[in-house]
Amino acid sequence: MLPLASCTGSPGPAPSSASTASGVPDVGPGAVFTFGTASQPLGLDPAVVADIESYRITRQVLEGLVGVDQTTGQPTPQLATEWTSSEDGRTYDFKLRGNVTFQDGTPFDAASVCSNFNRWFNFPEALRKQAAGTTFKGVFKAHSDQASLSIYKGCTAVAPDDVKIELTQPFTGFLQALTLPAFAISSPQALSSHNADVLDQSRDGQPVSSYGLHPVGTGPYVFGAWDGGRITLSSNKDYWGDKGQIGTINFVTYDHAQTRMQALLDGKIDAYDAVTAGNFDQLVKRGKQIIQRDPFSVMYLGMNQEVPILQNLKVRQAIEMALDKDTLIRRFFIDNTAAASQFVPPKLSGFNNNAPSLGHNPAKAKELLTESGYKGEELKFYYPLNVTRPYLPTPEKIYAEISKELTAVGLNIKPVPVEWSEGYLQKVTSSGDHALHLLGWNGSYADQDNFVGPLFGENTGEFGYQDPQVFSKISRARGLPDGKERTEQYQTINAQIAATVPAVPIAFPISALALSDRVLKYPASPVLNEVFTKIELKP
Repeated sequence: MLPLASCTGSPGPAPSSASTASGVPDVGPGAVFTFGTASQPLGLDPAVVADIESYRITRQVLEGLVGVDQTTGQPTPQLATEWTSSEDGRTYDFKLRGNVTFQDGTPFDAASVCSNFNRWFNFPEALRKQAAGTTFKGVFKAHSDQASLSIYKGCTAVAPDDVKIELTQPFTGFLQALTLPAFAISSPQALSSHNADVLDQSRDGQPVSSYGLHPVGTGPYVFGAWDGGRITLSSNKDYWGDKGQIGTINFVTYDHAQTRMQALLDGKIDAYDAVTAGNFDQLVKRGKQIIQRDPFSVMYLGMNQEVPILQNLKVRQAIEMALDKDTLIRRFFIDNTAAASQFVPPKLSGFNNNAPSLGHNPAKAKELLTESGYKGEELKFYYPLNVTRPYLPTPEKIYAEISKELTAVGLNIKPVPVEWSEGYLQKVTSSGDHALHLLGWNGSYADQDNFVGPLFGENTGEFGYQDPQVFSKISRARGLPDGKERTEQYQTINAQIAATVPAVPIAFPISALALSDRVLKYPASPVLNEVFTKIELKP
């Protein structure tokens, strides 16, 4: 994976025990830790959401068969202690950890694993349309209603501690994909009793199931309450692994970067994510610790070819040439953020040094618009309000700059601001009238397919992208063994995507967390696999 970089301001005076952010002087198993988040989660069933704040919480409550090594990023034992695969790469056998129970007291075993896999495979279409984001299809290509297209074939409980998962074809990134929070194992009893597949409740306008408000897993923390902008977890007394120092976690939402920073400075929280470029120097001057993650995300301007004018390649090329990526990065991203010419980060083997990039050329952009026959058609530009993402630190300001650059070359831009909490993610990733939109993709495991597969492996409502040749190449590359041929295939795919401009990659952002003086160690991870049992606090 990627090494972690960190920077720390000059050390300030340590707070007295009475002034810790959580008001708890000790750091024994009962310590309280308060974390500031940039937005509320969209739900707490990781199989039907795909946002960072949801996963931040569900990673504490639920676990998967396979974990992530913090140093190498490679798969490591979690609920499975070991595994083997068949020579043809289509069958995986997992030996399960013994004496593990779900937080509701029911046993974790092979049957519970199969229950989860079969649930994901059989997600009804109605749920998939309502859900904020389901990962299963992006990884396994299809659900049971299109079984012939799916990579997933079946799950068999060989013995209580032995489960076999069969695929229809080799999938090199299978083990890495299982590290995704979406494939964490839930209690089958809790899924059933809380009608997990029926999104008949609402949280801030977002459809959720009862289970999405009461997750039950095997993880080190038990869900307690979701009260307004605060979610509380408590230590799982029956947890099979290391319980760590923290007994209670409070996740408190602060929509704005300035209020998150002020909450840290005022001692109301112990840490927060999504430090912005505007707050970075202020935190350093105040002596606060800042931990930077190596870049493992891409921020992009999305374009939707369901909007007729965007089916014209010259219009899409003009949009790319209108953008001044260097100015955007200098003004709105943390130092050392790199400009992006493709969607795969440079430290993955599929990165292509020779991928075509049109560069910033407003004069040429105007020429292309003239050649295209563009007549001033209105382009609705969606952007989110009141949210910060590791890949999108200040969306309103980034929108304003991009909109100005696009207007300057002659495009007719209509702003469409949407509150993040009111379904922004679902609006711009579903079919609709969004011509342009701001979004990004945070890598979740160390494989280039994790970037190009979900975004460009098939036609989606986000881009309306139709390139059967690219779809076929991605499908083939997923099954190739690691090595030169697979790397070259992804490099070819990257170049082909860049040449047809279905979206404009802008930056590989560096994201950062701010920590109070109370924190000695925080398990920062490029893939955001940050479980709070690994946090170390000062005595």
